[in-house]
Amino acid sequence: MTEIIYKISPRDAWQQAVEVGVFRGAPVDELDGYIHFSTAAQVVETAAKHFAGQDDLMLVAVDAVRLGDALKWEPSRGGALFPHLYGPLPMEAVSLSEALPLGPDGVHVFPESVMS
Repeated sequence: MTEIIYKISPRDAWQQAVEVGVFRGAPVDELDGYIHFSTAAQVVETAAKHFAGQDDLMLVAVDAVRLGDALKWEPSRGGALFPHLYGPLPMEAVSLSEALPLGPDGVHVFPESVMS
């Protein structure tokens, strides 16, 4: 069974990761000691809360199963469980990466696959 989780990343950080073949996280991930992910049910709120008004972002879909034991589900301040990866993200686990643009209303426009 595939469970897809999502990472929102600045485009330049993601492009560097693709070039070297592994994503070690954005600055916030490095500070916290793990790579932050969201489920499909969480990613829209994550974008609004942590990336409001930011353009030039990438939405990366990842097969959680392929991350193995390095992926931990941990409670946030609100109690919801969020996926955190303790280690680098291998490109083999990535199923999709695409631009996450801002719409005319200043809200990120997610692909239909995430919204359904």
